[in-house]
Amino acid sequence: MNALSPRRRIARAAVAGVALTGLLAACGGSGDDDGSSASGPVTLDYWGWANGQPAVVKAFNAAHQDVRLKYTKVTDQLTMQKQLTNAVKAGNAPCLVQNTAEYVTTWVSQGALADISKYVEPSRAKFNAGSWASAQVRGTFYGVPTSSSPNFTIYRADVFQKYGVKAPTTWEEFVAAGKELKKHGVKITNYAGEDPSTLEVLAMQAGAHWYAIDGDAWKIDFQDAGTLKAAKVIQDVIDNDLNSTLSFADYAAVQRNYDNGGTVTRQISTWQMAGMVQNFTKSFGQWALAPWPAFAGEAAKTPAGTNLTGGVNLVTKDCKHQQQAAEAALWMSTDPGAVRTMASPETGNGVMPALADTSSYVDASISRKLLGTHYAPAKKVVSDSLDTVTTDWTFGPNWTAMFTELQAGWAKVVSKEQKVTDLLAHMQKWTVDDLRSRGISVKG
Repeated sequence: MNALSPRRRIARAAVAGVALTGLLAACGGSGDDDGSSASGPVTLDYWGWANGQPAVVKAFNAAHQDVRLKYTKVTDQLTMQKQLTNAVKAGNAPCLVQNTAEYVTTWVSQGALADISKYVEPSRAKFNAGSWASAQVRGTFYGVPTSSSPNFTIYRADVFQKYGVKAPTTWEEFVAAGKELKKHGVKITNYAGEDPSTLEVLAMQAGAHWYAIDGDAWKIDFQDAGTLKAAKVIQDVIDNDLNSTLSFADYAAVQRNYDNGGTVTRQISTWQMAGMVQNFTKSFGQWALAPWPAFAGEAAKTPAGTNLTGGVNLVTKDCKHQQQAAEAALWMSTDPGAVRTMASPETGNGVMPALADTSSYVDASISRKLLGTHYAPAKKVVSDSLDTVTTDWTFGPNWTAMFTELQAGWAKVVSKEQKVTDLLAHMQKWTVDDLRSRGISVKG
């Protein structure tokens, strides 16, 4: 949450069949031209945005003689979708692209990705089940997962202690803590007007299902009980002026605000610590971790992702060397050196690996510099959060367009021009209408 950056989703990117969506006829190339008989080294273009990837590419090239990666850094997640759209239309998409699970269904529906199941299936046991699911649609694999997403709260322990506030364990306590901190000129959270992932992940945690498959149609529901439960928490925060409204367009200003104690909590994953480590100057050692707040009376449960991490490396249909691309993606996600580089907030993106066993990487994925004496207990918070992750969230075939529309409405929510429930009512109608305009069978 709280940043328009790569989001890691441990979720099932479920999608209906060809007859259901009308968009999945082209499901990727066969990979017959995989370059296995080519002479000389094969060069694979690889686009990504995450810190640490250049070092991983350098290590890959040093370890391989027959295949080389040519890395191009893209600005961010949203820029990637735009540039990839243009490349796919032009027929010159790179072989490998960093992406996130919520976009996999969309790219499959556009026929942009290659079926690499036969190359990656033998490695299934190396990955945890949630991460493994993020790279497939209806049992066909289009990429290799890159990270898991432990989610938790990071908070300014010194500020909480100063004002006698305890780390909240429920969302109700979160709002109450915000009201107490407000008395001292401190905001408990930041809602950027361009980033509706706050609404998405709280709805996910509350058991909502914006998209689901019902028989031969998509079922759309932005107004179910879970979503309304999430909406109430957010509306309470906004109505009581408990949140900052700093845009991540000015990333430095947001980080200064956290560093100076103007805003004192974030619901994040490990990778977002990297930006804190790289930008803070005053508050090192003052931050601590606590579990993601639960809804009152409910067991601990964390969403499948926050505005989060790079989740998958995808292989495109345009790639002429699909086997080599799949094998390169597997190497980047499983080589111990490469994984540790990406796991560290100092050298990489602070992402938790997608591997079945991540215990040896927890130390590397959180910052002792940032947490100080709170470092040791933080390790348990991170490990425990992986056991409570939501696994039944579905991304729909028009997710990209839907999220863009959601952004526009969220900005009005943050500026108090409309209520969260107004936005949800709009999104219900808009999403149904949009799917129907694409010729997709839909209920809602």
